Parts: sequence; structure tokens; C-alpha cells
Amino acid sequence: MNNNIFFETIKCEDYEVFNLEFHNKRVANTIAMNLNLQEYIYPVSNECLRCKVVYDESGILEVNYFPYKKREINRFKLVFCDDINYSKKYLDREKLDKLFMQKDSCDEIMIIKNGLLTDTSIANIAIYYDGHWITPTIPLLAGTTRARLLEEKFLIEKDISVEMLQNCEKIALMNAMIDFDIKKDFLLK
Repeated sequence: MNNNIFFETIKCEDYEVFNLEFHNKRVANTIAMNLNLQEYIYPVSNECLRCKVVYDESGILEVNYFPYKKREINRFKLVFCDDINYSKKYLDREKLDKLFMQKDSCDEIMIIKNGLLTDTSIANIAIYYDGHWITPTIPLLAGTTRARLLEEKFLIEKDISVEMLQNCEKIALMNAMIDFDIKKDFLLK
């Protein structure tokens, strides 16, 4: 597994690039190099695009654009895995992909590590519990949308047990492409 190649997924729409400040921060924290991603991103159309920036310690390796269509996610399978590490956005997602294959008839997985909720395979997560939006203290990956919402004090960090997850009022998925997507009707398996 090559852990030295990373990527950023960045939303582009109407030629606008979203949340760039937080993507720049994550790149700097990942490779200890300040890169201005704006210098590399030139959206190719006004449609909603997923921009994939691949990089390593030497700098930007490639930039690609893909039309984006949001997939509906409402059914989740809890997958327990105590040895997963995805603290940086590695290009190699083999372990996550293997976990995702356990989803059975569900749309997505929720990863439980050491008895606590971390993330899904494609997004950070928050639960609405006891009158607050709570996100895991230790996410699988510290996402850029999550970082922005924590900075804005919209989210609170707290350990989330399976019991809390099962008793929450609603959940939300968040990532660069979907922002903060609230799920009121969801199924946990």
C-alpha cells in the first residue's frame, strides 16, 4: 500500500470552487507544504463537478474533473473495525473499500472503532442528540466541511456510542460535495 499519495475532493459549480481555505489547510497538514490549490483548479464547465486533486510530498500530481450526481443514502450498516487508520486522505482506499463491501443491502456503512462511531466510508457524520449536532471526537478523517462547521460552532465534538446513535433524532452526512445533508428517515442495520 502506498501511503504517500493523497487526494482532495473539491466541489466546483458555476465555475466557483468551494471551501478552498479548508482544503489548503488539510494539504498543508498532510504534507507540511503550503500549496494554493486555486492555482491548479480551473473548472471546465458550470455544472456541478467533483474536482480530484492528487498530490504527494513533492506537490500536485494531477487534477481531474468529473460530473457529480449525489447518491441517495438512507440505509446504513454498522461495521466494526478497530484497526482502521485513515487519518490522512490517502489515494489508496483499499481497507475502506473492503469495509464498504460489507454493506449488504444497505446504501452505506457506518464505521465503529473501539466501540465509538467514527465516519461512513465517504463522509463525516453528525447526530442530532440532546438538542445539539454532535460529531465524533475522533473521526476516521478530519474532513473539510466538518472543520468549517466546527469552526463556525455549528457542531460539537463528542464521543458517540452505538447507543447514542440508535437513540438520536436524526443524522447528517457531510463532505465536500454534499455539504451538510440531514437524514431524518434513516435505517440502521
